[in-house]
Amino acid sequence: MGFPLERPRRLRATPALRSLTAQTRLDPARLVLPLFVKEGLRSPAPVASMPGVVQHTVPSLVEAAEEAVAAGVGGLMLFGVPAVRDARGSGADDPEGVLNTGLRAVAQAVGDAAVVMADLCLDEFTDHGHCGVLDAAGRVDNDATLERYRSTALAQAAAGASLLGLSGMMDGQVGAVRAVLDAEGRSDVVLLAYAAKYASAFYGPFRDAVDSALTGDRRSYQMEPGNRREGLREVRLDVAEGADVVMVKPALPYLDVLSDVAAAVDVPVWAYQVSGEYAMVEAAAANGWIDRERAVLESLLSIQRAGASATLTYWAAEVATLLRRG
Repeated sequence: MGFPLERPRRLRATPALRSLTAQTRLDPARLVLPLFVKEGLRSPAPVASMPGVVQHTVPSLVEAAEEAVAAGVGGLMLFGVPAVRDARGSGADDPEGVLNTGLRAVAQAVGDAAVVMADLCLDEFTDHGHCGVLDAAGRVDNDATLERYRSTALAQAAAGASLLGLSGMMDGQVGAVRAVLDAEGRSDVVLLAYAAKYASAFYGPFRDAVDSALTGDRRSYQMEPGNRREGLREVRLDVAEGADVVMVKPALPYLDVLSDVAAAVDVPVWAYQVSGEYAMVEAAAANGWIDRERAVLESLLSIQRAGASATLTYWAAEVATLLRRG
């Protein structure tokens, strides 16, 4: 007599069995909440294309950070929206600029209870909206941009960021920033490289959130969406330069790249569930087309299942609260 056929459905029969045998679980400590702080606001300003997301004042930023940490969120990624922009993004390394002011306030409020992170880029601070300094022909000058990144890194570290998110996709950015931090005695600062960052259509609502001044596109330095192998090449370059953590961005449209990266490197691999991913679910749920809570949790599970050890998501605080309630 042969062996009976396997019946994996037995393990799905009850909620307790499903929970006990789940292969992937969400953990609040592995969620990072992106937060926007805008100069000159008197009260938080809703972002129309991202329901539930706001541009914060410094006091409301601190309140939102404290609430997220109380819910168990592991990290907070801060983005600044200045009142004045210029060609070199001067606000990025201004100690009194809006992002560095926000970093100091949040770092003081939450201490070591969560990882306080800063987006290290120039796009929010330039009047042309690009991630770097432009040359006379209007092209991004890679080496001149690295000089600005070095200065910005020191300013953000001094303001209290314990992790810097290098999101500009400049060649050599990780090595340049690591070298200046180490030289200034800040080898304690963690570097997160947005190593495989694609020139995606899913960033639109984010640009509303930071009042982006961008005209044109960033295809000359962000990655071509069709290039899978190139993502792994970029990641390996950043790891060789000293990246402590690497990022794949966006998340859901690039789960294949995320899986490749997670299998190939021995540093933590994170993913950014970007604004367009968030907005699509919110819009579909608002129209009654999908179950919002289930879609949110399923999308995050898929990202973790593909290999992300942590995920940046605008739902971080909400999901953390749901998970803690059981």
